[in-house]
Amino acid sequence: MSELEHAPGLTLRHDYFGDPAAWKGLVDLLQDTFSIDIGIQDRFGGPDPTSMPFGYFDGEGCCVANFSAFSMPLLVNGRAVKAAGYQSGAVRPEWRGRGLYRDLMRRAFARTAAEGYELDILLTDKPALYERYGFRILPQHLFVARMPKLQASGSTARQLSLETPGDVRLIKTLLQSRQPVSSRFAVVGQMEMFLLNACFNSAIRLTALAENAVVAWTFDGATLWLLDIAGTAIPPLATILSALDVEPDRIEICFSPDRLDCDVSLEPYEGYTMLMARGKAADEIAGPLMLSPMAEF
Repeated sequence: MSELEHAPGLTLRHDYFGDPAAWKGLVDLLQDTFSIDIGIQDRFGGPDPTSMPFGYFDGEGCCVANFSAFSMPLLVNGRAVKAAGYQSGAVRPEWRGRGLYRDLMRRAFARTAAEGYELDILLTDKPALYERYGFRILPQHLFVARMPKLQASGSTARQLSLETPGDVRLIKTLLQSRQPVSSRFAVVGQMEMFLLNACFNSAIRLTALAENAVVAWTFDGATLWLLDIAGTAIPPLATILSALDVEPDRIEICFSPDRLDCDVSLEPYEGYTMLMARGKAADEIAGPLMLSPMAEF
């Protein structure tokens, strides 16, 4: 533990998730700053065990600034890449302008570099803040699918609920043993973010196909958004649509669809956050891509 010279009275802590009071301090910081409750993770076994949090705490134990790294293994053009993600960056208003955020970023970047991560990846609405550290924007695209000829799924589809313990066990099992949804660009593992994003957005439906795959999707009566698939195998789009029993006018696939056996056209993704990357593996990332919304952080 140490103090930042120009922020007297603050104590630096890292790898502090084993301390329930400090973990609650981060939960409160993100709730107060972004109105999001990452404490939901306690329902599913706690925060990501690969997390590497760096935070400053005041004398009363309040977390006033934080920046976290975590392991986010990716498959890029068929190759497994040791990647680090960065999240939970926030500073309380009364402590801004003192260099806390820059200090914590540098500590997190130094940690992942020392541990041999070959790719750094983050999402932000302030790209200029990270460009000075060598990050570059990766343009994202939506994949608009042509309606395939439907195929009998040969299995029963059922809606899952995060309020049902048995359903949660199935989802976690499939996330732990999942095949990457794409060989071009996909998250290999990140169970915690999948569950957290499913909780944050009540419109997301989780449907089990023959207990071998969970499909994350939304549907507004006209457009179907296919968000992610966690399974021991990736079924074709036609099989998925037959199992979901919907007739969309438009199908938007929110990840690289090379394993879905379907025809697609491209449209630029116009979300408010940008995907950024740096590192020796960053040059391997090419062509149209999108990070699944279920893996966003």
